[in-house]
Amino acid sequence: MPKEQLPVFSIPALRESNDKYPELVASRLKEYLASRPYLFQPHRHSFYHLVYLTAGHGKHTIDFVHYSVNAGQIYFMVPGQAHNWKFTGEVDGYVINFTEDFFNDFLKYSSYPEQFQFFTGGSEEQIIQLSKESQKVVTGIFEKIITEQEQNTDAYAIDIIRTLLLQLFIVVNRQIELTQKEYGLRTNHFVLRNFKKLVEENYRHIKLPGEYAARLHVTPNYLNALCKDLLGKTAGEILRERIVLEVKRLLVNTEMTIAEIANHLNFEDRSNFTKFFKRIAGITPEAFRSKHQHDHAKHKKN
Repeated sequence: MPKEQLPVFSIPALRESNDKYPELVASRLKEYLASRPYLFQPHRHSFYHLVYLTAGHGKHTIDFVHYSVNAGQIYFMVPGQAHNWKFTGEVDGYVINFTEDFFNDFLKYSSYPEQFQFFTGGSEEQIIQLSKESQKVVTGIFEKIITEQEQNTDAYAIDIIRTLLLQLFIVVNRQIELTQKEYGLRTNHFVLRNFKKLVEENYRHIKLPGEYAARLHVTPNYLNALCKDLLGKTAGEILRERIVLEVKRLLVNTEMTIAEIANHLNFEDRSNFTKFFKRIAGITPEAFRSKHQHDHAKHKKN
């Protein structure tokens, strides 16, 4: 079994002794980070991770992509993503962690979070700058969730928290949809979301954009134009970037050999795999792993 190089945290590992719910952690961000300083180091989660910033600046790295941190931003991260924070000065806000089973006994569709585009794990969707109006509403919802968690112990409390969390998702999604008013634009985003979901499910085995277009009942040219229009990338680029992301995750998080990774992702041989990765990432798999190990060691020293 490959050895993990980045720590992977579960909900139980992050819960405090006074936390009441095994599938949920809700906290003010400042308090959350103060009691868990190890979270500033690169790590992964086995749960959904939601962070809303009300104050602070710095940088946030998610799956090897760097983002500037600003107040009013809300981050939606899915299980398996690697990330770390580097803040400048004081920071505050809210954090909620919940398991994949959190809505199982509450909703008919247990994968409810996946219905929202910001929970696809794609960097284009998972960070939203909230409007001033949305910030007020979202802050109020977070406060209600924390109050419910801290003050109520009856059987209804967890369901109240679930409904508040769903309300939060809908408020954020409504802001997103304000920029997608025209029916055609909404339809295009629906097709794009389904394409990215199919890629997530099949990238190891299906490597031709045309096969995804067929499953979506659109032409390859339509899918390509849609991706180019909304994301500035072709369907093929999106697919190749997802494969490269998985390679990077395996290089960083496991001790699998290059040949084992190539076989895991159904490449014909190591040579073709190495050429593919270098063409997209601009570096060989071996060099990428070595560089990350060096950067990780340097980060731990600092």
